[in-house]
Amino acid sequence: MKNKTPLVFVLGLVIINLLSNSCKKDANSNIPRLLTTGTWLLANVQVTNFVGDAQIGTADTLYVGCDSTQTFTFNTNNTCTFVNFACLAQNTTGTWTLTPNRLFFTSDMTCKDTTGNKGVIKQTQPFTNAQIYTLGIYSLVLQTGDVEPNYSSTKRRRIVRYGFIKQKALTQ
Repeated sequence: MKNKTPLVFVLGLVIINLLSNSCKKDANSNIPRLLTTGTWLLANVQVTNFVGDAQIGTADTLYVGCDSTQTFTFNTNNTCTFVNFACLAQNTTGTWTLTPNRLFFTSDMTCKDTTGNKGVIKQTQPFTNAQIYTLGIYSLVLQTGDVEPNYSSTKRRRIVRYGFIKQKALTQ
């Protein structure tokens, strides 16, 4: 009987541990907090074309000669603002939401854009389905375009990758 007492004690600890760790913790994501703390400064935009998973040519970097500061701000009330999108003087606002798996976000923001249009300005919604490729305290990489996880091996795909860095707050 003496040998069974430690076994019952250890078994009781295991059961208590299993019960306390079995709760759902979906609301504990830090992704919304990382997105909404501060302003994201656009560092670069790259466009890559693929057929299936094979890259065609080299990646094109957009807005290389842009002198405008381009920033993306996510607010805690699920609104967002992009200043100077596509290196055009504009202050565009919209709303954003995370998908349940927190790997993508969607936005209804409509911006002016000249990319691929030989200088013709058109309206576009660049972040209707944006994949959060990388997110950290100081960096954010979003992918848009044909970012679906399952794609045909013969279908042409175009992926636009936006690289952001956290903008430091100006102190006086």
